[in-house]
Amino acid sequence: MTTSTGAPLSDDQNSLRVGDRGPTLLEDFVLRDKIFHFDHERIPERVVHARGYGAHGYLETLEAIPELTRAALFQKAGTRTEAFVRFSTVAGNLGSADLARDVRGFAVKLYTSEGNWDIVGNNIPVFFIQDAMKFPDLVHAVKEEQDRGWPQAASAHDTFWDFVSLMPESTHMLMWQMSDRAIPRSFRFMEGFGVHTFRFVNAAGESHFVKFHWQPRQGMQSVVWDEAVKINGADPDFHRRDLWHAIQSGDLPQWDLGVQVVDEEFADTWDFDILDPTKLIPEELVPVRVIARLTLDRVVDNVFAETEQVAFCTQNIVPGVDFTNDPLLQGRNFSYLDTQLKRLGSTNFTHLPVNAPRCPVAHFQRDGHMQTQLQRGRANYEPNSFTGEDRGPRADRHSGFRTVERAESGDTRRVRAESFADHYSQANLFWRSQTDVEQDHIASAFAFELGKCEMPTIRTRMLANLGNVDATLAERVAAKLGMPCPSPSAAAQPPRHDLPESPALSILRTPGASLAGRTIGVLVSDGTDPALLEALESAAASAGARVELIGPTAGPVKLKRSKRAVHHALAAAPSVLFDAVALLPGPTAAAELAERKSAKDFVADAFGHQKFIAHNEAVEALLEAAGVSPGADDGVVSVDADTVGDFVDRAAELRHWARVVRP
Repeated sequence: MTTSTGAPLSDDQNSLRVGDRGPTLLEDFVLRDKIFHFDHERIPERVVHARGYGAHGYLETLEAIPELTRAALFQKAGTRTEAFVRFSTVAGNLGSADLARDVRGFAVKLYTSEGNWDIVGNNIPVFFIQDAMKFPDLVHAVKEEQDRGWPQAASAHDTFWDFVSLMPESTHMLMWQMSDRAIPRSFRFMEGFGVHTFRFVNAAGESHFVKFHWQPRQGMQSVVWDEAVKINGADPDFHRRDLWHAIQSGDLPQWDLGVQVVDEEFADTWDFDILDPTKLIPEELVPVRVIARLTLDRVVDNVFAETEQVAFCTQNIVPGVDFTNDPLLQGRNFSYLDTQLKRLGSTNFTHLPVNAPRCPVAHFQRDGHMQTQLQRGRANYEPNSFTGEDRGPRADRHSGFRTVERAESGDTRRVRAESFADHYSQANLFWRSQTDVEQDHIASAFAFELGKCEMPTIRTRMLANLGNVDATLAERVAAKLGMPCPSPSAAAQPPRHDLPESPALSILRTPGASLAGRTIGVLVSDGTDPALLEALESAAASAGARVELIGPTAGPVKLKRSKRAVHHALAAAPSVLFDAVALLPGPTAAAELAERKSAKDFVADAFGHQKFIAHNEAVEALLEAAGVSPGADDGVVSVDADTVGDFVDRAAELRHWARVVRP
C-alpha cells in the first residue's frame, strides 16, 4: 500500500501523534493524503450525510455557566442565539429513503456573537472507529459496493460486515446501530450527541472535559423494522414531511442542550479513556446538566440554498470551547474544512448566507473564487505600520480565542493507546441496559443484516465478536441464522460484564412517553358517527395529538348532517404512517371494507406493529377478516363517545408491547 504519489506505507491503521494519547500532527502526510482524496470523491453530493433536511431556530440559554466556560452565549440566562439544524442519514445518497437503518446526523450551527460554533454530532453517542485514519475505509465499506452500485442506503451487505467484523472497536457502535435508535420515528423524537469529548474553558483558563447532549422534549420514539420497510415504500420522505408539518403547524420541536462535565481527576481514574470516541460516560455516573433549549421555528425557504449549501465544520468553535486529543476529532477537523472546498467550490463558502457569521468579520484573507466581500484599506498583511482603516484588524489578546495550555510529551508514533483496547465492555453495558423487547429487536436486526451477507466466514467472524459482548446474544443471532455459534474471538482486553446498567441507554426505560406530537389515523366513511368522531378529535387535541382522516376514497364522507373532507384515501395511507389508529366507518362501508385487501392490511399491520386500535361495533367483521379477534387484548378496544377519551389516554404508551406478535 502506498500514498497517491507512490510512497510505501508501514501503517494504515493509526495517525501520527505525540506519544500514545497526544494530538495528531500536521506533518502526517499519510493521513492528509488519504482523507484529502476521500473528501473529494463524491460529485456533487456530500460523501456522507447526503440525505438531509434542515430548519432554522434558536438556542436559548437557561443557565449561565461562567464558572465552566467563557463562551459569550452562556454568560447570561435568557440569551438567544440563532441556529440552523440539519438532520441526515449517513450512508444513502440524496435520493434514498428516510427510514433506512442508519446513524442519523444531528448537526447544529450556532451563529454566536463570537462567530459560528458547529456541534456536528449524531443521534448515537459513540462511533465505529477510534482513529480518523480509518474513516475512508469505514465509509467505503458501508457505501454501495463499487463493482455493482448497490445496496443503496443499507449496511446489510458483505463489505460493511467484513470491515466491522475485522475492527472489534466497531462493536459498541454496532449495538446501537442494530437497536431501535437507528430507525427513529421522527427527527423530533431522537436524541443528539456531540460524540467527541471537548473542553470547556473559563475566563481564568481553567478547563473541563465536556460531552454534549440534545434531549428531545417530545420524548423518544422509534418505529419497528417492518414499519420502516413499509414506510419507505409508502412515503420515502416520511421524516422530512414530519418535520415540515410540525413546524408549519406550530408544534415546534424542542431539545434541551445538556452537558456532562468532568475534570482531569475523573478522566485519570475512569475505567475507560475520555479520548476514545467509541466510549460514552453513563448518565447515571455523570448526570446530564441542562443549560439551554433548542427550538426549531422556521422551515427553509429554499432547500438547495440552505439545507444543501450549509457547511458544518468540527473546527468551528468559539472562545470558551476547545478540542481534545481525540484522534478521530483531530482528523475530522481537517476533513470537514477540506470537504467544503470541493462541495461548495471555494474557500469563500462562508460568504453564503446560511454559512455567514452574524457577527463582525475582520481578517486578511483575500480574493479567491466567490469573493463577495468588499475589503477596504491599504494593507492586506500583518504586521503593518499603517493607521486607521488602512491598518486593518488586529488580534485581541484579551477576548480572542486562546488554546488551553497543556503539556504534551512523547515520541512521534503511529500507535493505538492501550487505554483504547477494551472493545466489548460498553457494548455489553448497552445490551444489558435494554428491555427484553429491545434486546429482541437487536438480535433480529443482527440476524437480518448478517443474513444478507453472501460470505459465511463474515457471519462466523461477527458472531465470534458478539460472543465477547454476551453469549446469549450471540446464540440468539446464530439460531436465527440457522448456524452454529462459534467460540468468542480473542479480545485485545478481557471484556467486563459487571458494569452497572444504564437505563438512560434504553428508549423504553426512559420516562416521558406521550401522544403529543403524534398522529392518530382514523378510518371513516359515509355513516361514521359524528359524535364519536368529534369526541375522538377533542380528546386527541387535549393530548396534543393530530387526527388524520382516512376514507375509502379521496372524496369527502357523508356524516349525519354534513360532509367531511378526508386527508387520505385508504389505498395511499397504510397504518404504518400513524402512531395509533381508530376504525370508525359506518355499517355499510364496514361490510364492504372487510372484503378489501387494503383495509385488512391496514388493520393487520396496526395489530402486528403493536399499536393501539380503537373501533366501533360495525368493524368486527373487518377485524376478523384481518386476523384480529375483537377484544384480542386490551390494546384493541371498542369505543363510543363516552369512552374514546380513555383510549387516547392509553395510546400515550405508544405501543402495546405486551402483545406478542411472531414474525
